[in-house]
Amino acid sequence: MRLRRPVDIWHKPALSAVVALGIPDVTLLLLDRLDLILYTSAGAMCALYAHGLPYAARARTLPWVMLGMVAGLGVALTAASLTTSTVLLVVLASLLAAVHKIVCDATRIGPPGNLILTFIAASAFFVPQQIGQVPLHLALTLGTGALAWLVCMAPSLVSPQGPERIATARALEAAAGLLRAEAEAEAEAEAEAEADGAEPAGIAQAGVAQARIAQARHTAAAAVNAAWHTLFLVPARTPEKATARGGLERLLVRAESAWGGTGPGGERETGQGAGAEAEQLTGWARELRCGRALPEVTLSVAQADELAGIAVEAAATESASTETAHTGTESAGAWNVGTASVGTVSSEGVGAEAAGARSSGHQVVCGAGVLRRPAPGGPRGLRALRARLAPGSPLLPIGARVAVGCVLAGWASMAVGVGHPYWAVVTAASIYQANTTLSWQRALQRTLGNLLGLVLFGALLPLIHTGPVAMVGLALAFQLGAEAWITRNYWLGSVCVTPMALLLTAFGTHLPARTLIADRWIDTVVGAAVGMACCVLVTNRRATDRIHIALERVVAAESAAHRLLAAGPAPGAEGVRETGWARDRLAGGLVELREAVDVAAGEWWQRALPEERIALAEQRGHRALSGLVGSGVTSAPAA
Repeated sequence: MRLRRPVDIWHKPALSAVVALGIPDVTLLLLDRLDLILYTSAGAMCALYAHGLPYAARARTLPWVMLGMVAGLGVALTAASLTTSTVLLVVLASLLAAVHKIVCDATRIGPPGNLILTFIAASAFFVPQQIGQVPLHLALTLGTGALAWLVCMAPSLVSPQGPERIATARALEAAAGLLRAEAEAEAEAEAEAEADGAEPAGIAQAGVAQARIAQARHTAAAAVNAAWHTLFLVPARTPEKATARGGLERLLVRAESAWGGTGPGGERETGQGAGAEAEQLTGWARELRCGRALPEVTLSVAQADELAGIAVEAAATESASTETAHTGTESAGAWNVGTASVGTVSSEGVGAEAAGARSSGHQVVCGAGVLRRPAPGGPRGLRALRARLAPGSPLLPIGARVAVGCVLAGWASMAVGVGHPYWAVVTAASIYQANTTLSWQRALQRTLGNLLGLVLFGALLPLIHTGPVAMVGLALAFQLGAEAWITRNYWLGSVCVTPMALLLTAFGTHLPARTLIADRWIDTVVGAAVGMACCVLVTNRRATDRIHIALERVVAAESAAHRLLAAGPAPGAEGVRETGWARDRLAGGLVELREAVDVAAGEWWQRALPEERIALAEQRGHRALSGLVGSGVTSAPAA
């Protein structure tokens, strides 16, 4: 129940949803057709998705979210028009909720995940419908979905680099946190060494410090890895865009240096040096968030030499390749950086800077580097989605939990006399998280938040009864409040989600407020209780299998990294590219391993976890990663 700091970009989905919902809501209010608000809200709520993606990727992702929303709504409305059997509707709603959960987890769409899709579809299953009305209602959803797309893309006119700047800022802040954790542990060890007769306490304190460093290292690795993959989605088809992206890549190179504990000159950062480096990284993150010009990044002489070699080979590759010159791809934009004039990385400019640095022994400030591409070999797009949904996937038991839990919750709600048990289905679907422990926490949060939300709705009934204008205004206010509070803790956001959902229901029905409140509370308790019972009964023993797969990937990536470090990177762009890809594979494997361990640790009735193998793999992996980062190699060029 502890409140956390709000997510840094909570206002972006909040304001987008308010605008996307407000325009059709006001229009329906003027037309006196608020009975259609469920269908316009379905499309407008697509504005809550994809705010962590760069605008080019967001433009491609939101239509898929919209199509998923329309498909689910179409199934629900069609079923509602063809049958009035509540038992059958509960089954169909539960199966659709399971599909939403599996697909959203497999695509890693991010917040709010499957919850909005399931809420809209489950509600629509119990809305009186005629088959002839379905096309019009789906057209309303498509139209407001297009409006949501425009609303979500509008900020690109003001801050076209906003999402990737925020991702880079998060990576810089996480790297600064790692440096501070190491500096604090070193200071504590020195203070302990000076104290007398405190060996037992010192051992315990050292263990706590090492655990804190390990957590900070994982956080930094995950943030930097996520930032790289965000930048990989940014097209660089012009020199200007390539230069802007290259500036962010140089900042990530500096964030990566925290893994190796090396400063801009390649020396090991300790004590006050690490503290100063952390403050510099934090300051750069602040500048990125404020939309200021990208800071100049100081790199070592070795890094400047590498950039010079990359730029020479990149320019030669471009002049020798007619394919790259005509494709207009991101690679072409990257190569243009190598041949641009002042302010970019030309081979002559970087070579001159490197030569000056060698003669003076000082560091140099480099311009935009040659852009990096993700490591080859891994499945992407639809191939990656099929791989995550293949037989044996750990997502399938979660889907089975959702289907069984929602069906039983809906039927139990019917048994106690609730006529429209869709909220029990939604409650059961919402509590299922990655493992049993997190699901139990979510069930408690959901129950408490709904109870407080019902109290708030009851207190606002006099205002709600004043008319539809107040109802629309409150619905928009609750939407804003839900997004503002839900990142602090789920139960706090549910305080706003519950009355907002009741208002959406009230627009299309004429049930007494007391009946709405009573049904919602019964559905919440029944859905949470039955959902948790099914979570315990339907175990996910495949969670341990995911650990073994992740271990194999980390061991393979770590072995490849050690071979590369032992042999030394090949000269020129090829060596830089291979080192960068080795770093990507190892960092991604370590992040995946830690996530798999956290998921399996929260499941009951599991096979014993290979704790020693996990600890050894993470220790060796992070040591190899530090070696790759500390080798003075910058980002790899585009393939």
